[in-house]
Amino acid sequence: MAFISADEELTKKSNTSVENKFILKYLPEIDAVAVKVYLYSLYLYQNGQSHTLTDLAAKLQITEEEAKQYFEYLESLELVSITSVSPFEVKILDCDNIYGKPKILHPEKYQGLYEEIQCIFGDGRMVSQDEFRDYLIFLEDYGFERNALVMVIAYCVNLKGNDIGAAYIKKVLKNFESDGANTEKKVSEKLSSYTASTSSLLKIFSACGIKRAPAAEDNDYYKKWTELGFDDDAIIAAAKSFKCKSFEKLNLSVLELYKNRKFDAKEIADFRKVKDSLYNIAHSVAKSLGVYVSDPTPYVENYVGVWSGFGFSGDSLLKIANYCFLSGRNTFDGMDDFVANLYKQAFVDDASIDNLLAELAENDKFIKSVHAACGLTRKIIPYDRQALTRWRDWGFSDEMILKSAELSSSKNNPIAAMNYLLSTWKNASVYTVEQIPAKGEQAKMTAKAAQRKRDFDILKSLYDPDEE
Repeated sequence: MAFISADEELTKKSNTSVENKFILKYLPEIDAVAVKVYLYSLYLYQNGQSHTLTDLAAKLQITEEEAKQYFEYLESLELVSITSVSPFEVKILDCDNIYGKPKILHPEKYQGLYEEIQCIFGDGRMVSQDEFRDYLIFLEDYGFERNALVMVIAYCVNLKGNDIGAAYIKKVLKNFESDGANTEKKVSEKLSSYTASTSSLLKIFSACGIKRAPAAEDNDYYKKWTELGFDDDAIIAAAKSFKCKSFEKLNLSVLELYKNRKFDAKEIADFRKVKDSLYNIAHSVAKSLGVYVSDPTPYVENYVGVWSGFGFSGDSLLKIANYCFLSGRNTFDGMDDFVANLYKQAFVDDASIDNLLAELAENDKFIKSVHAACGLTRKIIPYDRQALTRWRDWGFSDEMILKSAELSSSKNNPIAAMNYLLSTWKNASVYTVEQIPAKGEQAKMTAKAAQRKRDFDILKSLYDPDEE
């Protein structure tokens, strides 16, 4: 693929010449070599030439690195777009991508500034013209005073060494500007604050195991944390408790602590212990449920942390998870519904959970015997447990329930047949095996039960005419 392509709007144009907007708006203002790079790139594209960056650089008698820098310069004016770095590819944009004239810089206003900045770097590296142009933009667009700009550059070089990259310096300059520090006085005050906080930053660095000198962005983090209400001891406790090896990770930990209102060093240490415990419980619960969990964080936040807040212990949650797996509720959502039900009925403490789970296990064992009596071999479903509860609420013993299962085993839907049979016995006050009528009597009893239901429906319609 050719390293230069073009914007769709440009390809629609019928001419093959340079746009007038470029000649009128850009040509008088931008660097002469940049104009050559732009025009030659335009020529290559319009003539279908499949040259490479190397070919372009050789033709214009510049290095490939210089060619890249000029393309970056043209990109800043929105005349081109660098679409790929490796391989290096460029798209030529329509001149309508930018409005108004490009910024006119006047280096002559800053006599001796280049030499002053180059002196700061010494033998570390040379300051390119493009880099110097960027510094002029900070003077003219961002309102930096000359001395303020030099002070920030000197601060960066002293901090990082005289081979420091331009990108870092520009980032720090933007940081100063966003804080309103673009005058010599304000830059001096900001640098003084860095000095004042250096002692604290070094202590925090020690807790994190960071071996470098504090930088501007470190101080910004520190300022943010103190404004949130954290003192040095609390920040150090956070670094140690969360095992933070960078300020980026420490920042996330501090924000989490702020969200949970943990500001004291002891509170932070305790919070971390509880959090570790919850993460361990989440992994164990997931294992018991048969669920794969790569990152337990969302499960802690949405499930385990909530359950722990209800008062459930880790041991109880593991027992509940085992029961949920065996009873077909083998997801966090399924277990969540079950736990919510337990909490609603005040089954929270370990003893009540143990007793309830033992009872539920016995019930499931009995349901399996009912299935066997019915001739069923399927797994237990929630409806089976609901039916057992209902039959017992009707006053039937396990013996009577098993008997109804035996009598319903030949039916297409044995559980439904059991419901019907037990309902018939209830309405006839049959609660023992001895009271169960003979087969012929049972048929009469069933017919009477059906008639009672019809009579009930008629009476109900008389008292409630809206019911049909």
